[in-house]
Order: sequence, then structure tokens, then C-alpha cells
Amino acid sequence: MVAPDLSVRIGRLQLAYPTLMGSGCYGSGEEYAPFADPAKIGGVVLKSVTRAPRLGNPVPRLVHTPAGLLNAIGLQNPGIEWYLRHDVAKFAGRPYRTIGSVAGFSVEDYAYVTERLAARDEIEAIELNISCPNVGHEGETFGCDPDLTSKVVSAARGATDKTLIVKLSPNVTDIASIALEAQAAGADALAVVNTVRGMAIDTNTWRPRLGNVTGGLSGPAIRPIALLAVYEVARAVTIPIVGQGGIETLSDALEFFLAGASAISIGTANFTDPRIPARIVDGLAAYLSARGLGSLRDIVGKANPG
Repeated sequence: MVAPDLSVRIGRLQLAYPTLMGSGCYGSGEEYAPFADPAKIGGVVLKSVTRAPRLGNPVPRLVHTPAGLLNAIGLQNPGIEWYLRHDVAKFAGRPYRTIGSVAGFSVEDYAYVTERLAARDEIEAIELNISCPNVGHEGETFGCDPDLTSKVVSAARGATDKTLIVKLSPNVTDIASIALEAQAAGADALAVVNTVRGMAIDTNTWRPRLGNVTGGLSGPAIRPIALLAVYEVARAVTIPIVGQGGIETLSDALEFFLAGASAISIGTANFTDPRIPARIVDGLAAYLSARGLGSLRDIVGKANPG
């Protein structure tokens, strides 16, 4: 029997497998090589980089919660110039696709960093992080406002013809309207969703447990929220969706595909078991074969008649 086709095309980006590793959750990929086969994943989304260096938020930056993880890293990174000089070259020749992640605090920032990063051959696509919930009202503003979303995506689109994936925030009233603006402005795909805003309080000290007070909640606790967002966005747009938010098992992944995602991104789960992405890929192949289906595309959106 011929193995099912698990490949996915997003804009100009061809993925051998429908699994991306979430930004900030997989390093540059090489860190996980001793624990998991890097040739068994579709791609790695690198940690977000900004125009200027950032030290990030005060500690503590991570708090475990029931079925989730709160983080408030604050986009710590060395800035685009250092990143280009010292980091990017090592991404060449990887067995998976390498996707750069761009963050910023103005439309001009996004355009500049996108152009500089996308100009490198090692970077095969760009994710626009317009929805980071742990840097005050800076990055989050773009992803929560349709007009600002349009301006940022248009500026990035003008800076590169490489595949552009726009990461959307769940912290909005109508995510479909944001998705439509991103699509109209030139996005090739949408990553749905980023983390959910949250906080935790230490009952002994009576103080917030995160140094930044609030952070982004990830993990299985947000999976139903993320799944609904994918379902709603898939009914509104025609471009591919990368579903993300609490995916840990084959069953989780299947829900996202059935809701309308063409690919998935795995983040927090990698911290507990780096073998999860390969296990999901193997499970997908078996699931499709058992049903006599030749391609992952045969199930995308099947639970979403709209």
C-alpha cells in the first residue's frame, strides 16, 4: 500500500510533514536532535527577533498552571543585526524548513526586520508575530486591531515575496475579521492562535507570580479556545491555516485538521516530550491508511461544512 501523502504547501513553502515547531519552543532545532529525528518534522519556527536587542521581562518568567504554562519572556533576543551576523548561517542545510519569526513595535520595524531576515537564503519563510501578549500593549496592539493588522502585513508583504505566515491573537472579540484583513493584505497563511492572556498570584506573598504580572497561557488548557478559533477562521478565509494551541496527541492534531487547519504547530508539548511530533506524524499516516485515504488533504475541514 502506498503511504498517505502528508505534505503541505503554504504559499511557496513546501513541507514534507504538516508539523511545525512553535516559535520559542524548539530553539533552532539542533537542541532537540539528540532526542528526536529532525527529518521527521515539517519545519521549525525560530524565536522571534526584533529590530533592536531586548533583555526581556523581569523574572520569574514561567509559571506552571493546571494543564498549562504561563510565560512572560518579553521577546528577549539579540536584535536583527547580531542575529544575522552570528546565528542565521547555522540554519543552512537543515532537514526541515526554517521559518524566521519577526516581532516589532511599529509598522516600520516589521518591514525592516522582515526584509533583512527574508533576504537570507537560510530563512525559507517568515512568521509575523503580531500578537505577543507579554510585552504590555506593544506587540499585542497590532494583532488586536484590524487596521493595524492590515498595515503591518502590507508592509511585510512589500518587503519579501517569501511565504508570509501571520500569527493571530485569541484575545479579540472577532478573530475572523482580523484574519480577513491579514489575508487581504497579503498573508499566505495564518497561525491560529498565539497564547491566551493570563496571570497567577502567590497566596503567600500576595503578589503576582510572574515578574511581568501577566503572561501568555499555553498548553492543553487553551486547546478548546484555539480549536474554535481555527474553526471560525477557516469559515472566513481561503488561505491555509496552521492550527496551534495545546496539541499533544494524534487526537488533538486530528481535531485541528478536521476544523480546517492544513498544518499544525506544536509548542509547549515539546518541553515534556520531544518525540511527540514524530509520534503524531506516524499516527496520521496510520489513521489515513486505515480509512483508505491517500492524503492529509482528504480530512482538512471535514468537520467544518462552512
